[in-house]
This record gives sequence, structure tokens and C-alpha cells, in this order.
Amino acid sequence: MIRGDAHAAEHLSTFSGYTSTDRMPSLGRKHHEQETGMQRIVPNIWFDHTAEEAAQFYTSVFPDGRIVQVQHYPSEGLPDFQAGMAGQPVTVEFDIGGYRMMGINAGAEFAPNPSVSFFVHFDPADADAHARLDELWARLSEGGTALMPLQSYDFSPHYGWIQDRYGVSWQLMVGGPGGEPRPFIMPSLMFGHTAQGKAKEAIGFYTWLFAGDLGTVSLYPDGAGSSAGQVMYADFRLGEEWFAAMDAADQTFTFTPGVSLLVWCDGQKELDRYWEQLSAVPEAEQCGWCVDRFGLSWQLVPDNLNELMTRPNAYATLMAQKKIEISAFS
Repeated sequence: MIRGDAHAAEHLSTFSGYTSTDRMPSLGRKHHEQETGMQRIVPNIWFDHTAEEAAQFYTSVFPDGRIVQVQHYPSEGLPDFQAGMAGQPVTVEFDIGGYRMMGINAGAEFAPNPSVSFFVHFDPADADAHARLDELWARLSEGGTALMPLQSYDFSPHYGWIQDRYGVSWQLMVGGPGGEPRPFIMPSLMFGHTAQGKAKEAIGFYTWLFAGDLGTVSLYPDGAGSSAGQVMYADFRLGEEWFAAMDAADQTFTFTPGVSLLVWCDGQKELDRYWEQLSAVPEAEQCGWCVDRFGLSWQLVPDNLNELMTRPNAYATLMAQKKIEISAFS
């Protein structure tokens, strides 16, 4: 099912009119990322009062898991809708398998769904790969729901798709797409429901904006009905980070703020450039959050946000903003 296809890659790269010669300037992003070792795009998952619990669970079941940092709501001065969260964790940053993620500790307003899932790749050269996958599958299955059963498929000898107890979706597989090596954890974007059929355009746009590159591409064949020519599977790099994407017909869900992508921006100029290109839903703009034309949620924040949040009245300043303006923090 998943293969490298040079013709498909060429078709995909030009689908939306973006080419390597007219990419958005990266403003030194790739160099900065390589210099600092910092993961520039970090998936953020919305939890209903369980972010810290979920982070502790993930860091216990994935290899090399650790809690990196916990930020807390102010103990006073919160708006009425957040008053009950005073002093509690607001974000929990954690690493699993060398990959950075963040949990947002909030209410039941949003929840993750399978429109954004996470591939977990196990090296087929590892004699214990199947056993390691099975062990992780068993832990993630506790209180979860299998979306695709763990078994052999044409594209992997051992694969399963599980939605865990917190609603987060994981695709566990031995091997990478087309047999090519990929990072242990890789976010996957499913373009379904109102976004169905837009994966080509989105990949072209994202790789242009973030000076990225295509990897493996496979399109639905001519006999696939209304899905013919759409993306069955593709993966791509944005800066130094890998993502996957696919179109999926007959889905009843699409992107929500339940999973967003946080981008650490190198100063106001870079933040402004990304905001101009990504923000397409004015009513969704709030304290650094925006929603793009495909419905995917982003958080565009300056590299020094943690330091900014130590300044007087920082939380109120942030909550009053749409696009973050660094100069507004006293």
C-alpha cells in the first residue's frame, strides 16, 4: 500500500502551485534548530483535567520517557471561566522516545480524535521489535479502543491503530513506509470530513511555508472511486521534523483544537510571517492560537515565551492578545 513513487511525488509537489524556488524564507529556522537541538514544532494535546496524569502514563509506557516541565495557572486573577483551575498545571511538557510533546490541562471544550494520530515505528532489524510493539500495544489498549486490529497488513508485517483511554490515537508498526527509516514517533494528519481531499494542497502549502521536503508518496488508484488521485499516504519534513498525511473518505470527524501544533518562532518577525500565512479563521485567533484553511490548529509562540511569562501581569497580557506581540510584555 505504501510505496515511493517519483511521479506521484512530482505531482504532489506542484499540486498547489508551490515549488522549491518560491518557498517562504525560513529565517534561519533550520540552522537554529540544528544549532540548539530544539524541536521546533511540538504537538499539543488537549486534556480534560488529566494532562499531568496522561503525561505520567505516557512517560511510563514509552521508552526514554520523562517529564520536562510543568507550568501552572496563576493562583489568582484568572478570568471567570478558568477560576477553578487556579494553581493547577496548565501545560505539561514531556519526552517519549526522544520526541517532545505537550499536554494542555483544561476542560471538556475540546478532545483529541483520530484526525491527528501518531505513528510509532519499530525497527524491523531489531529481533525484539514485535515483542516491544506488543508490550506497548497492551499498555495503550488499557481502557482504549482498537481502530485497526494488531495484525499483518500488506504495508507492514505487524501493525495496529489504537485510541487510548485519553482519546489519543497511535499507529504502531514494524518498519517504515516503503521500508524507509523514519523517526520513532511521527504525527499523522488525516484529511477527512470537511477537509477530505485536501491533503495534496496542505502538504504543498506546509512544505513551502516551513522549507520542507517530500518523502514517500502513494496516491489512491484510478479504481478508488471519488478518492482516485488523492493521497493514500505521504510523509514529509517540515524543517527537521517528519509528518505524515492521508485523505480519508466517509469520516465523521476532522481537525479540532484537541490536537494543535505549537511552533517555537525565532522572534517577532518569524512569528508574524507564519501568522500571516496560517491564520485563516479570525474568530479562532486567541493568545497565540490560530486555525489554518484546512482546519488544523496552530500555536505560534516566541522562543522566549517561558521567560516572558515570568514578567509582571504576563498571563493577563497573553490572554488579551490574539497574535502574540512580544513588546506588550513589560
